[in-house]
Amino acid sequence: MKLGLLTAPFPDVPLASVADWANSAGFEALEIACWPKSSGAARRYAGTAHIDVAAISASEARDIAASLEAKNLSISALGYYPNPLHPDAAHRQAVIEHLKKVIVAAGRMGVGLVNTFCGGDASKKLDDNWQDALTVWPDIIAFARDNNVKLAFENCPMIFSYDEWPGGHNIAYSPLIWRRIFEAWGGDVGMNFDPSHLIWQMIDQDRFIREFGVHIVHAHAKDLMIDRDGLYERGILSAGIGWQIPRMPGLGEVDWSGFFSALYRAGYDGPVIIEHEDRRFEGSDDLVKRGFLLARDVLRPFVK
Repeated sequence: MKLGLLTAPFPDVPLASVADWANSAGFEALEIACWPKSSGAARRYAGTAHIDVAAISASEARDIAASLEAKNLSISALGYYPNPLHPDAAHRQAVIEHLKKVIVAAGRMGVGLVNTFCGGDASKKLDDNWQDALTVWPDIIAFARDNNVKLAFENCPMIFSYDEWPGGHNIAYSPLIWRRIFEAWGGDVGMNFDPSHLIWQMIDQDRFIREFGVHIVHAHAKDLMIDRDGLYERGILSAGIGWQIPRMPGLGEVDWSGFFSALYRAGYDGPVIIEHEDRRFEGSDDLVKRGFLLARDVLRPFVK
């Protein structure tokens, strides 16, 4: 395994500088954030463009990969987490077009993995969203395959605010849907596994990894704390709004010993990438780095 970080919390820091710091701090891999270059408002923890995939040439792609390798950093994946099943047709088309640009860039860089969301329309029932997925995704999956790239969906329901209520913006969160995904698309799609999303869904971590571990191709390390007062006030039917709090690994309720034990038993030996969504470590690059270093020290004993 290699311990690394997702570059998204450094939106104003050039990739080369992020890499220099990551190397000096003992990290071994980067998941590179590849949202579109834009000055408009972006979803929290989204919008970072460390590679301009719309403009990158084949030679530039090779140079970026070589420069990171020279700093003893591997690229775990290119990351872009939009909503390809968005109800607005224009928005849906725009994010799919950009996702394909990310896929092309990954192929040019020799990076075999692109992490993303399956997507979802929060106003639709799960089965109706699944029918949309069966229409939208085959073309994207074939495009990735033609570029020698594999897609990995993250297992996040994307319900953090009322504009994502009630169904969330990503349907690939529960065993029910994951079975459908692998039945439909087999090895063309893998899982980017984040254990924090199981906590507030009350899904058993060890059982989940036992069933789907063979399909895990990338892992995020993010923790989650449950605000018990918030849960008491709002109840579980609020789907976590007001009581689920993303934290750095070690500051929440994820059983990290069990996480790594189950991954090792499942045969996973890929990257473990720290995903930073902890408000306690925001506000400056120094605070962001402090959060990453805290997580590094919690996880390092398990990553060999």
